[in-house]
Amino acid sequence: MRTLVLENTAPFQGLCELVADDEGLFADEGLRIEWVDRESGVDRRTHVGILSPDGLDPHSSHGKLFEEGRADMYNACEWGNYCRVQDSGIESGRQIGRRSIVTYAAVAVRPESDVFTVQQLADRLVGVPFYFGTHYLALHMLEGFLPRERIRVCSAPMGSRFRLDSMMSGEIEATTLTEPYITLAEKKGCRILTAAFYHGTEVASHRVDAETYARFNRAVCEAVRRIDADKRGYLRYFIDYHARTDPEIGALRTSDLRESRIVVVEPAPIPDRELERTAAWIRSWGMLRETDDPASLVDREVQSAAH
Repeated sequence: MRTLVLENTAPFQGLCELVADDEGLFADEGLRIEWVDRESGVDRRTHVGILSPDGLDPHSSHGKLFEEGRADMYNACEWGNYCRVQDSGIESGRQIGRRSIVTYAAVAVRPESDVFTVQQLADRLVGVPFYFGTHYLALHMLEGFLPRERIRVCSAPMGSRFRLDSMMSGEIEATTLTEPYITLAEKKGCRILTAAFYHGTEVASHRVDAETYARFNRAVCEAVRRIDADKRGYLRYFIDYHARTDPEIGALRTSDLRESRIVVVEPAPIPDRELERTAAWIRSWGMLRETDDPASLVDREVQSAAH
């Protein structure tokens, strides 16, 4: 039995991996998963004076234990992982393919906000977790409605619970949320201004060879099939994961959640053309400036062989 050490993951970004572990699918492939906690010591405050990711550590949570040599692999948003791999101190650390869940996220405002459309967020403070998926997704969504010079984002904490609290207190005008906190926000009367899906990728060290990752992917693919066959039955993961620490989530029922927001696909290689476009867009926002060839951020040999 091969032990694979993974940074812990919430259902919105790792549902299939959690299901594969719980239902013995990794074990069927000869893998034992050991989860390690990447969230200890993470800053949960909103910093309204930090208006860009310049100078911030992209490994503040995702990749934190990986960089310390205490994890073999982690998954996070594709945009952020380009930046994490660029700045990695692990020479072999590279992306090896897209993860299975396609995450759904939204930009919300509190019930009493006078903002009703995305256009009205011009020059208004939107809290985002820099280097995390909803940071980049927010920029994509906002620039569809606003000129870039009118987009104003600030540093909000990792974890939708903490961003929701910051927004509800009036510290920020709007923020990004993932499930089940989109559902909770709606129950509180918050308005969803815009929403979209985004990809994530897996980052691995040399300790994850093509054979190991292929076994990992086979287990995940079986989890994808099971989830697609019974989405309603697996929605409980979104409640159970958070209910231990958040009574408001514990009070939700699976009937409150929308199945259409849960999209899972078989893991796959990152398409070359999308890789180039993604890297160019990240650079346009002042990040990824130290990488001339974005393909160097992917282990193509492992990616190709494992998929």
